[in-house]
Amino acid sequence: MTQIRLRPPPTYEQLRTMTGQELGVSDWTTVDQSRIDQFAECTGDRQWIHVDPERAKRQSPFRATIAHGYLTLSIIGALALDMGIVPENTQAVFNYGFEKVRFLAPVRAGARIRLRITLLSMEDKGPGQYLMKAANIVEIEGEKKPALTAETLVMLYERRRRRAGP
Repeated sequence: MTQIRLRPPPTYEQLRTMTGQELGVSDWTTVDQSRIDQFAECTGDRQWIHVDPERAKRQSPFRATIAHGYLTLSIIGALALDMGIVPENTQAVFNYGFEKVRFLAPVRAGARIRLRITLLSMEDKGPGQYLMKAANIVEIEGEKKPALTAETLVMLYERRRRRAGP
């Protein structure tokens, strides 16, 4: 499948007109056991289904360790930024929240995932502030069912233009 890229990144004016349109598809990224182990270490969630490959091979219905759902969810931000959908004149981008998060299929250790984003809305929240709502689908390479779907809310702050001197 051909990857859709916005090059150069859209402007704020362009984003306002793109509601309902797919903004892009990320490159594939591998969710290997090392990444899963690092997530388990920093969160304290060391459940065997994530961190014990031998036991998972024997006892898990998936016959392998799987990524934490929250690990898969947390990868959305990095993949979205790599896609080049944030306008160049952006000063800051902040997570504002999630809506309708659904974990639909496990991501087995070693699987590759990618992100598909559709813009749902761009709402003006004040001078140079925009709340972007997007539908996200995290696909698993070679599988029909996605790993998860989530609506993200992201606050964007446009870089203010400096006024000329006195």
